[in-house]
Amino acid sequence: MISGKAKVCGIMANPVEHSLSPMMHNFYANEMGIDFVYVPFKVPEESVEAAVRGAYALNLAGMNITVPHKQRVVPYLKELDEAAEAIGAVNTLVRVEGGYKGYNTDAPGLLRAMTEAGMDIEGRDCLLIGAGGAAKAAAYVLGCQGAASVIILNRNQEKAQKLAGDMNRRFGRMFMAAMALSDYGKIPDRPYLAVQTTSVGMHPDVCHAPVEDKGFYRNIPCAVEIIYTPSKTRFMSLVEEAGGRSVNGLDMLIYQGIEAFELWNPGRSVSEEIVNRARQMMRKELEK
Repeated sequence: MISGKAKVCGIMANPVEHSLSPMMHNFYANEMGIDFVYVPFKVPEESVEAAVRGAYALNLAGMNITVPHKQRVVPYLKELDEAAEAIGAVNTLVRVEGGYKGYNTDAPGLLRAMTEAGMDIEGRDCLLIGAGGAAKAAAYVLGCQGAASVIILNRNQEKAQKLAGDMNRRFGRMFMAAMALSDYGKIPDRPYLAVQTTSVGMHPDVCHAPVEDKGFYRNIPCAVEIIYTPSKTRFMSLVEEAGGRSVNGLDMLIYQGIEAFELWNPGRSVSEEIVNRARQMMRKELEK
């Protein structure tokens, strides 16, 4: 039951109908006995400012922000946390005096998913495929965790160069470099930890990978895919066919959601048992 004291949060997106976030957050609240409700809000691009101000006026405790609003929402926030400022994108709002503070929980969500999968970053040579919002979060994680080097592969090399430059300046060391995705054959021959952040291979376009050449995957002993549907993308299959290990994006989705849920409910932690049940529930939902 929802009482008059219920804490209300939601997700702002366009489209929003496909989102698994309402299922996920309401499940956590129910399992933990928290008087909390989470609802979807479809917000067109021209209404982002009005939506943020309206959410505050309606006393919403927080919001998740997703495509296409992660950067557009920034000017309307009271403050940003360090990761959100570094990444330049926000996916979680937390109510503070006079407005909302913006966070990026994609970064800690990705890190937790990689840690759970036993993928250490420190001292590793890495490949980052893509240069969009998710790639910015991944680049920040790789930098924070001490990657030895990162090659950013992107169709638009200029966009990759900007991301590399931004991160090199932020971390005070020249460890990121950019290459055109079409030049993948020029990558130095050594093992890499790869993070795939593009939408290539996402349902329904499941028959493609960012790089189709099977030889590319011989140097990738482990890889993270941020896509969670399908459960195994062609990118993942190519990594595994070459003898590597891969994980999909479901755990990142779950853990970034948990980070947000715990920001909205200070002092409450989602247990590993609840995480496991949420994972099973979401896998069943994705198989429908």
